[in-house]
Amino acid sequence: MRRWMGLLFVLAVIVVGGAAAALRTVDTPFRGYEGPEQFVDIAPGTGTAAIGDQLAQAGVVSHPLVFRLALWRTGQARALKAGDYQFTRPLSARDVVGQLARGEVYARTITFREGLTLREMARHFSAQGFGTAEDFLEAASATALISDLDPEATDLEGYLFPDTYALPRRASAADLIVRMVTLFRRHYDGPLFQTVREAGLTTRQVVTLASLVEKETARADERPLVAAVYRNRWTIGMGMQADPTVIYALVQRGTYSGNLTRADLQVDSPYNTYRYRGLPPGPIAAPGLAALQAAVHPADVSYLYFVSRNDGSHVFADTLDEHNRNVQRWQVEYFRQRRQANQPSR
Repeated sequence: MRRWMGLLFVLAVIVVGGAAAALRTVDTPFRGYEGPEQFVDIAPGTGTAAIGDQLAQAGVVSHPLVFRLALWRTGQARALKAGDYQFTRPLSARDVVGQLARGEVYARTITFREGLTLREMARHFSAQGFGTAEDFLEAASATALISDLDPEATDLEGYLFPDTYALPRRASAADLIVRMVTLFRRHYDGPLFQTVREAGLTTRQVVTLASLVEKETARADERPLVAAVYRNRWTIGMGMQADPTVIYALVQRGTYSGNLTRADLQVDSPYNTYRYRGLPPGPIAAPGLAALQAAVHPADVSYLYFVSRNDGSHVFADTLDEHNRNVQRWQVEYFRQRRQANQPSR
């Protein structure tokens, strides 16, 4: 009897010791893959056993059973989330479980600032390594995404909302375009759209006007004023006479030199608002929310003109005479004084 009791004691020590060793592996950092990183893409609906197999095969955990033990210790077996996960350093099985439970999936971010055209967005998309500019432009031709709001749209110019987007590793240009249009609609649908309808305007008109505002000023206090200028001109049948629309026409033709000349103002294009009255045929850039709000809620002023002070701000005027004086001061005299100041002294 004493002999059997001794044997049972030894076996108990071995079992307990083995269990303790197994438990220690849950908190022991491990890395079994080569290279700087390893990705594991967990599909929705994947069971915990299959997840453990994936992680072990990828060298993220030492063994599927270690992963299962970590699940048992943490109680997070039901909290694991699907997604594409990136691993770059040794992690314990407990840490791996935590990453999956928190849903810390891999994503790359890309930021589009306000006022970019489709072509500029496409170049940025390509430069950031997400794909080709051609893929982006092709995806941006999917007018079905916006046809209920703008049945006249021939592309998605103006409807790709400027923001920062976090994209999965295998996201396509089409995936990004859908997200950008979805975000536009999230901001536009609702009170803004209701106001547009009550004012008897179309979405295309409002987004086009907002794109002019976006290109003319970056100042929050000036956006409603610039919008008012264009709304006032539009109301009385006056030409928009907006330089950004001419630049847009020249860029589309591939003839923009970087400087707008008097000859450029004569280009025969429906986007040349010096030759053709009213709004241009469509948006000339992607407006942000503030520009959209300004286009829908312009300032209650009678201004018809504005000119740059050359510091990012503008001076506004009601009459042409007042505007001409402002041009003389802030353009003619301003640049004359700068030229004189830069001349070498004799």
